[in-house]
Amino acid sequence: MKIQLQRLCFVIVVLLANRLFAGEQLLLITKAHAHNDYMHTHPLFDALDNGFCSVEADIYLTNGQLLVAHELSKVKPGRTLQALYLDPLREKIKENGGHVYSNGPQFTLLIELKQDWRLEYPALRSVLKNYSDVLSSFSDGTEHTNAIIAIITGHEEQAMVAGEKIRYAGLDGQVRDLDTNPSPLLVPWISGNWKAYFRWNGAGAMPEADLRKLQKIVARAHQQGRRARFWNAPDNPNFWQAMHVAGVDLINTDNLPGVANFFRQGD
Repeated sequence: MKIQLQRLCFVIVVLLANRLFAGEQLLLITKAHAHNDYMHTHPLFDALDNGFCSVEADIYLTNGQLLVAHELSKVKPGRTLQALYLDPLREKIKENGGHVYSNGPQFTLLIELKQDWRLEYPALRSVLKNYSDVLSSFSDGTEHTNAIIAIITGHEEQAMVAGEKIRYAGLDGQVRDLDTNPSPLLVPWISGNWKAYFRWNGAGAMPEADLRKLQKIVARAHQQGRRARFWNAPDNPNFWQAMHVAGVDLINTDNLPGVANFFRQGD
């Protein structure tokens, strides 16, 4: 009996392996965002293994290098924006014929400036320019679409890119930017602090007042050609479902396999 069970287990493992090596299609997660992606065991690659098409990296300018970390005290030599994200993404793009995923959509790299943009942005722009072969750029009122779009968040202002003839990143907008309506080529998406706008904690049904407010924000963003995302938000299946139904473009999450499974089940 024991031998039969062992043989059965072996057959199951072989069948699963054959399915994987036969090129079973990875479901691409286009409606979620890997928040603070660098805090996972394998930065970027855990997100890629789960099919995510949007990841976030926080940076500090330290000794001339853009180091990825959540806090300045946590920076480590070698964990640069290039080493953790830009270089491996470039390799993926070479492997996959011009896309991060073979025939996949444009990939988003959200870069958070943790220090004053006057300090960090010149260094970041110089780095991004070196990856112009894979990054979308903006000039003369046109997006020159490429495999990756970089979006800058955190300590940024629209003034920091004023006068640039060629820009290598978009800016992360805020909900209040829907009132001023900057070009979606400059501000391709908006991010809102969930707790600043809504009372719902993700348990039970969303209150009607919160739902109406959410639908209004999302509708305005879409009318202006932007995507919508909320941070500092609940991170559970009940919340994900509500965001998905409400048309929120990017569910902000730290639970990569959980959200990937949520969309697979829905698919």
